Amino acid sequence: MLAGAALLAAPAVAHQLPPGSSVPPAAVEPAPDPAPGPEADPLAITEADLRMTVPVSIAGGAAWPFIIDTGSERTVVSSELARRLNLPRGPMRRVLTMGGAVAATTALVPNLRVGPVSIALTEAPVFARRNLGAIGMLGIDALQGHKVSIDLERQTMALLPSRKRRPPRPARNEIVVVAKSLYGQLIVTDARWRGRKIAVVIDTGSTLTVGNSRLLQIGRKPPPHLGQVEMIAVNGAVIPAELYRLDRLEIGEVSFLKVPVAIADVAPFHRLGLTDRPALLLGMDALRLFQQVDIDFANRSILLKLPRASAMGSTRPLR
Repeated sequence: MLAGAALLAAPAVAHQLPPGSSVPPAAVEPAPDPAPGPEADPLAITEADLRMTVPVSIAGGAAWPFIIDTGSERTVVSSELARRLNLPRGPMRRVLTMGGAVAATTALVPNLRVGPVSIALTEAPVFARRNLGAIGMLGIDALQGHKVSIDLERQTMALLPSRKRRPPRPARNEIVVVAKSLYGQLIVTDARWRGRKIAVVIDTGSTLTVGNSRLLQIGRKPPPHLGQVEMIAVNGAVIPAELYRLDRLEIGEVSFLKVPVAIADVAPFHRLGLTDRPALLLGMDALRLFQQVDIDFANRSILLKLPRASAMGSTRPLR
């Protein structure tokens, strides 16, 4: 609890700024257009929004494209969507972002439907779409007991019902990794870098893989330094990070090669008790190296199918 309010974890990273770029000073205002055209729809889909989403309907209405964020404890909606649907305003809450805990308004959401899955929600933190990077995001409060299936070949994402069962025998082109659950998030402990065990959190809401500073303390020589990046938290805070390239990251029986990792001791590591051990938030840049990724919250397992080469690196089975 913080200041008497529940501590809610929001999506950690909305998007990434190019190296060397910065947020324009707040005091500088652009000159108005001499002949403004029709008012733009704040919820129109743009090229920047062409990430994998699932259609989410609210209170039986039209479907909206939401990103599934396995790195967030809470489902959030953009302020633009809350206004469009006239969602009742909820209480202020302290919300954990990538940069730390902040005060945020909430919206009262009657219910959500994603394909065959119906989700009853009451409060969802609200952030500006430009910082959130999406119209809305489904967090692990909505994912519990379900399976997230990501088809990287077809560029589709789905939320499916799941139930506890015996782990199936993986096919020859599949690897199954078992994880433990903490605050509903799946943490993989069967992971190594340079022969040392590390903790890995699967974070589908982040375009970038993020590591803590303890990771750099493995081995005498740091990995190759690629430069600096800036990440944007959902409240608009800019978080600087140093970008490195890990030569070989092992998760289960899969080896990732040349993985870019932004090093920053961000708030989620503190929340999960991962400040004193090497840890990673594995983002979509690494998960895209596979044809399919299934994240089964009911069975605390992650299936990685058909590793394939990528311009950002490659994967291969260890066996």
